[in-house]
Amino acid sequence: MSTTITTLDKVGAASPWFDSATSGTRGEILAIRSQRYSSALTVGVLALTDACVLIPAFLTSILIWTFVRPTAKLFQFASYWPFLLLFIAVYVGVGLYQVVGLNPIQELRRSMAGTTLAFFIFAGSTFLLKDARGFPRSIALLTWLLVCLALPPARAAVRRICGPRSWFGRSVVILGAGKPGESVVRALKKNPGLGLKPVAILDDRGSNRSHLHGVPILGGLALAPSLAARARLGYGILAMPGLSRVRLLAVLQKCGQAFDKVLVIPDLLGMSSLCVEATDLGGMLGLEIRHNLLHLPARIVKRALDLLAVAALAPVLVPLFCVIGCLIKLTSRGPVFFGHTRIGNGSRVFKAWKFRTMAQNADAVLKRHLEAHPALAEEWRLTHKLKDDPRVTPFGKILRRSSLDELPQLINVLLGEMSLVGPRPIVAAEVQRYGEYFASYCRVKPGITGLWQVSGRNNTTYDERVAFDQYYVLNWSVWLDLYILTRTVNTVLTGAGAY
Repeated sequence: MSTTITTLDKVGAASPWFDSATSGTRGEILAIRSQRYSSALTVGVLALTDACVLIPAFLTSILIWTFVRPTAKLFQFASYWPFLLLFIAVYVGVGLYQVVGLNPIQELRRSMAGTTLAFFIFAGSTFLLKDARGFPRSIALLTWLLVCLALPPARAAVRRICGPRSWFGRSVVILGAGKPGESVVRALKKNPGLGLKPVAILDDRGSNRSHLHGVPILGGLALAPSLAARARLGYGILAMPGLSRVRLLAVLQKCGQAFDKVLVIPDLLGMSSLCVEATDLGGMLGLEIRHNLLHLPARIVKRALDLLAVAALAPVLVPLFCVIGCLIKLTSRGPVFFGHTRIGNGSRVFKAWKFRTMAQNADAVLKRHLEAHPALAEEWRLTHKLKDDPRVTPFGKILRRSSLDELPQLINVLLGEMSLVGPRPIVAAEVQRYGEYFASYCRVKPGITGLWQVSGRNNTTYDERVAFDQYYVLNWSVWLDLYILTRTVNTVLTGAGAY
């Protein structure tokens, strides 16, 4: 082992990747130090957010109980307040206070798992203390439900609001100024809620630019140890997937002496990113990639969730269907429902149902409109959508803006042709635009909602839509579905990207 390390040291010393680099000026170092982000403050804000959810949820449950049981007294539950610290401790244990790099799906899974575990511990504690009768199970179950519903959106809101703030997260150095490094900087700037704030870039390969998206390029990789020490930085992201194995090991060894954490971005574009786990195989690093959609139990769970959700919504949906159907009949001529042929799981063709939002002679109206407006013909060719579609009726615009026109697709869900969450259902004319990704599309059922719908909908390009579908197939999990469903509620309420 010592021989290997000595060899790597020699390779590193002789390599141009570690030649003397232009060092950052004292002013640049001071500027970076002034940008240092506070991990402790970030954890404190997240913990305060959790407390602001837990306490009102507990209090609301108690108030509801005392309302139902007038003989119950509010003060009799005062002795249970210290148990709220148990939840914070469990949240620490499941990694909910990981300052950086916790994506929304991981945060959703950990928050719900942590809350459930904390309630089991609480229930066991009251039983062992022989106090189970003193604390009604109804309060515990209602508090659990309220916390599970409120905690993920509360944390998401805090990350969205506090993410761009100067104190939120942790400073990070990007190692690599090429296209991968630029992509990392762009992604972190776009998602400040992740808490990784790029403050400097190092790269031995000279660049004509002094900055990348506002982040200064200070010099070569040899500057890493002094920069980390002088600016008190401890996190690096290595974005040089083109390095050879020898150079990569040399860079990791040198940078490992500068940063206590180094995140390596591999050249695995197009692979799953959420369902990957590092594993040790006799001293060799392995990446275990799970394809959840190939597991029958996972597909059964997804189908069960679809049916349970439709059954739970049925009492509200049936009257709503009747009202919308009557309004469609009163405002325009034609049927209430409109069925359009789509391609589904296994390339099977099915009719996707919607509330009719267009005039009966929609095709003729569209043809005349495109002939009169050639510029719109190009928009239609690229996206198969128009922002100001002349075919849509006045009431149809309301249905589309609110996404209520999609509700009849719940019939497709019951028939097993669609799922609540999945790729956007496509028509035969779109198959060629999916290219090699069409096979992935056919592995799952299309969804009423999906990543495309919660990521801008009609404000995205067609290539981005295909990328969203591919990402969903590769990274599917129950937690990803739950995340998309929660985002869908916000998208529907704001009408973002709908027309």
